[in-house]
Amino acid sequence: MFHAAAVDGSGFLPDTSSLSRRESATLARPDFNTLDDRSLAVRAAQGQDGAFREIVRRYERPVFSLILRMVRDHALAEDLAQETFLKAFRGLSTFNPSYKFSNWIFKIANNLVIDHLRRRKLDTRSIDGASEARSDDDRARTSIVLEDPGERPDDYVEHRELGSQIEWAIGQLRPEYRSAILLRHVEGLSYEEIADTLQLPLGTVKTYIHRARGELKELLESVA
Repeated sequence: MFHAAAVDGSGFLPDTSSLSRRESATLARPDFNTLDDRSLAVRAAQGQDGAFREIVRRYERPVFSLILRMVRDHALAEDLAQETFLKAFRGLSTFNPSYKFSNWIFKIANNLVIDHLRRRKLDTRSIDGASEARSDDDRARTSIVLEDPGERPDDYVEHRELGSQIEWAIGQLRPEYRSAILLRHVEGLSYEEIADTLQLPLGTVKTYIHRARGELKELLESVA
């Protein structure tokens, strides 16, 4: 899907071959696929291109899948995913190794998507997967299931029976609410994980999801 090549419009990674050669003269090249995310991020920040290539290999699919679910457009998701990795590469020096790397890069992706949604309100949603999905796998990764174990989804939406009305209602949510509701009901993240990923207080995440459900219920009742 993506290629960690030179950043010239065709990939993510700038040419650090000369730096790598200098390093290899004094350091043994590590087996990057055996390193944890934090170690990879530290090495990538030091200019070891193999470390960042391994980061891309590990996260290109999860990042793309998350973005595709949010923007519902395959080509746009690819562009935003590439921008996510570019931004991550440029910001590696600011990454705190004590922080979970996956949450750090997902936050970059989420912020880019929210900025996009604020600029361009998308009005095409599908609970059965993006209309632009190119395969059954894409459709599965982009489907929206508004269910929550231990809770009653019918209290705020009869998701499978309302079809296109849900598509419309989700499109009316403010970007922050939409992001939180998708992370909860599509990614299946816990409230704590969402708070960690979005770097928001736990109470704020719960408020966003509660209000999103309330708005969905009101919107759906208005068109019932």
